[in-house]
Amino acid sequence: MEREAVEAMLREKARRLLESISVSETARDEAAAAFASMDRRMAAVDEAMRPAQARTWSACKVHDNVVRSLRAAEAILKHLDDVHQAEPVILNGPSKGLTDYLYAVDKLRGVVSFFTSKRSCAAGDEALKNVDQLLSKAGVELEGEFSRVLSKCSKPVELEPLFNCLPSHSSAKDASEGQTNPGAACSLPTLVDPRYMSVVSKLVQKSAELGRHKQFMKIYRFKLLEAPNFLTYLKYIAPLFPDLRAHTIFLHSSRDIRSSTLELTLKQLGVEYVTTEEVQTMQVESLDAKVAHWIQCLQIAVKLLFPAERVLCDQIFEGQKGHCFAAATSKSLLTLLSFGEAIAKSETSPEKVFMLLDMFNATLELQSEVEVVFQGDECSGNRKSAMNLVKCLARMTKRTLGEFRDNILKDSPKSMTTDGDVHPLTSYVGNYIKFLFDYQSSLKLIFQESSIRDGTNSRLVAEITGLIHALETNLDVKAKQYKNHALGNLFLMNNIHYIVRCICSSEFKDVFGDDWIQRHRRVVQQHATQYRRVTWGKAVECLSSQGLTSSAGSATEVAPDSVANVRSFSGTTPRSVIKARFRSFNKQFEEVCQTQINWAIPDIELHDNLILMIAEILLPAYRSFLKRYRPFVENSHNASKYIKYTPEALEQALGNLFVKKPLSEQGH
Repeated sequence: MEREAVEAMLREKARRLLESISVSETARDEAAAAFASMDRRMAAVDEAMRPAQARTWSACKVHDNVVRSLRAAEAILKHLDDVHQAEPVILNGPSKGLTDYLYAVDKLRGVVSFFTSKRSCAAGDEALKNVDQLLSKAGVELEGEFSRVLSKCSKPVELEPLFNCLPSHSSAKDASEGQTNPGAACSLPTLVDPRYMSVVSKLVQKSAELGRHKQFMKIYRFKLLEAPNFLTYLKYIAPLFPDLRAHTIFLHSSRDIRSSTLELTLKQLGVEYVTTEEVQTMQVESLDAKVAHWIQCLQIAVKLLFPAERVLCDQIFEGQKGHCFAAATSKSLLTLLSFGEAIAKSETSPEKVFMLLDMFNATLELQSEVEVVFQGDECSGNRKSAMNLVKCLARMTKRTLGEFRDNILKDSPKSMTTDGDVHPLTSYVGNYIKFLFDYQSSLKLIFQESSIRDGTNSRLVAEITGLIHALETNLDVKAKQYKNHALGNLFLMNNIHYIVRCICSSEFKDVFGDDWIQRHRRVVQQHATQYRRVTWGKAVECLSSQGLTSSAGSATEVAPDSVANVRSFSGTTPRSVIKARFRSFNKQFEEVCQTQINWAIPDIELHDNLILMIAEILLPAYRSFLKRYRPFVENSHNASKYIKYTPEALEQALGNLFVKKPLSEQGH
């Protein structure tokens, strides 16, 4: 029963489910039919609306086109109006107001940029032609304004502050060692009034925007050529400017602005272009002063003027200043260097070497600063010009010393001193060598020496010893011209001693070394010994016992003051022989004194040493002779005729030699 009830319940549920499904399918079919009907009606609506939508879209498109056209026309009209407003400003020039003029230029550049992007606009093509002409004119006008402003604010630098900034050297030696005034540093001079720098900078910036930067740099650095070259110059710049008025503005305004100002400053300093022919006509004293002044001007230019010009050029022309700076300073540098080149290339003379060395010191000392201020490939010509002068001065220094050595050798052998004194040539060469030592560091550089070398075999010492050797050779020739050989020996003794003294009294002593000095002192001693032998040999021979003692036999063993001895001696040796010996000695001594009283030994120490050398052989011999043979003469008639001098009188007479006293004033 229960099972049947359950089955009946299940069958009832199944029936109801089938009925629900049937109802759902009927609803689905009805919904599908409704949707299909709605689609058919919407398609009909769309079909009906399509023409209206097309008309609406077309209307919107036309509206957008009209708006865009109106905006484009407005922009064109605005830029055409900008041209209209800018044109009278450009035509009137910047003199009416530079700010408005630059604003007008900016407007025109904006017009060019606008119409360049609107090539399809016929009005734009016409406007561009007009704007291009206006901008070309504006470029020329701005060049003229740049030239005018730069000329107005460029003035020569005041001289006194420049000289106050110079290093001070107490001597050439200090200069060569770089000992400068510690308070010499100062700021660079102001070349352009700062009030004008903003205007100049704006003009240069605008020139770059207009593509005329190169023309502005030419104005900065180039000098207008003189009348004979006017047509050539006009032909050169013709492509740069479209109309004759532009040429005129440029030519009358671009007169070497900075270059000429720098040249004018140098001219006020006293620097002008100098030729070799002009230097040839100058006196030595005048040249010395001019060289000293030139060195000052060189320091001013390299330390102050050129660096200040570089700073100015950097401020005005950023990024492209090298060519401009090089061109603006090249003529001034060449003018400055022309004096040094003229000195170097002029006729040589021994004194000229010190001018050359002073100038070499100055140029070499400044070379590192030249390298800095003229750095860059564009300034290579300026650096080369400065270095060429250094090399030229070094080369001419070598040549001058070589010619001086040759001139020493060629000095006339007949130009002798009459008293055997130091020859003027010797004095000149000695002092010359002493002065050369003040330039030892520079000379080592010129002869490519190293400062750490021993120096005894260095090229510099070889050059100096070459001068001395030439002098010694010439002195030997001169000494041979003396008829009196003693005077020739005295002459060589005096001159070689003077050379040794010059070397010993200078710092060259350490350079030459003790061996050289000792060797030359021995030469002096040899000439002194030779003088003594030639001069006093005969006098000493008169005091010899040879020829007297041999005939006297053993009588000399007896006391010479005994009567027996005198009688015995007189019997074997005639008194006349002894008297003849005394007379001969007196004659020889007096002749030497008479002849050599006016001879000279200017060095006191050398004089005293030579007198001592003479006394060492003469006085002992005279004392011995006098002691031995005086008794045989002193009791004879006119004994004073034979025994005229005491040893003390001889010593006094020797001491008075070479001091130019008459013999009558010497004591007996």
